[in-house]
Amino acid sequence: MNTLQRVGGRLLISDLKNNVISKEKIGIGMAYGTFGELLQGMTVESNQDFLVTFPIQNFTKVVFCPDSTPRLKVIPEFKQKSARLATEILNIFKLPPGGTICIESDLPVGKGLASSSADLVATARSIESYYGITIPLQLLQKVMKDIEPSDGVMYPEVVAFYHREVELFEKLGVLPKLTVLAIDEGGEIDTIQYNRNKKEFTIEERTQYTDLMMQLKFAFCNQDVHSIGQVATRSALLNQERLAKQSISHLLEISNNYNALGVIIAHSGTYIGILLSDDETDYKDKLEAIHVDLRNVYGEVKIFHSVSTISNAMDK
Repeated sequence: MNTLQRVGGRLLISDLKNNVISKEKIGIGMAYGTFGELLQGMTVESNQDFLVTFPIQNFTKVVFCPDSTPRLKVIPEFKQKSARLATEILNIFKLPPGGTICIESDLPVGKGLASSSADLVATARSIESYYGITIPLQLLQKVMKDIEPSDGVMYPEVVAFYHREVELFEKLGVLPKLTVLAIDEGGEIDTIQYNRNKKEFTIEERTQYTDLMMQLKFAFCNQDVHSIGQVATRSALLNQERLAKQSISHLLEISNNYNALGVIIAHSGTYIGILLSDDETDYKDKLEAIHVDLRNVYGEVKIFHSVSTISNAMDK
């Protein structure tokens, strides 16, 4: 039994940091998650659903260890989507089919933080790392599309992304330093099932999403945190008819009370949060006060930080 099978993913990665296992004998890949979406909808010009990512400093790490067996194993075993993607990539590049993929993630499953997409991207990067190959993004997206709709976490910056087609819509740039104080409303959302039951957008909604997309593009050009918050809030409210957040009115009230930037949600997940700008002079006071208010009502509060530089986003 090899080390991967015996100790599992978390200890393996700790061993790597201590140089217990030679880095030359494994491949390592990483991918960040996204706190739901800044915006999700459909524009007037397109018949394609799109989303805008909100990259966060929570990651999936994958270790790939080839062996002479005829098939891939994955730890934990239920993450078979990653095994499927790895098998396809190894076949495309005519590489040996056997090995073990060990996945360790800060991203909970079924909550709208792109855990599955991050698993797939990190898996592809671990194969790149081991074999010294480059998997073109278009090829990676094609393979991912055959598995499930996916977020645009293969890109280091914020992107508008056609998640059903797994295609890039537009690159928007890098986020300012932002913090999300978030609560989980509970349960899990099956992304595949959710996307099968999509509700059509009216022309009025598509017009609103077109306007919001334009507003967001200007906001990124100017690094305007208030406009970013306004777009995220409006998109969250528009999504109430599709997957309602029960706590949205209360979080909006708290946001207004503390002059925060607004709310942001996982449109097809269970998380909802309040947006803060890290550069405000009273940031720490607001962070502590909002954290207390949320904890008193909802219990556990999670804090997420944006990925705000290209170098951090691409750091593997």
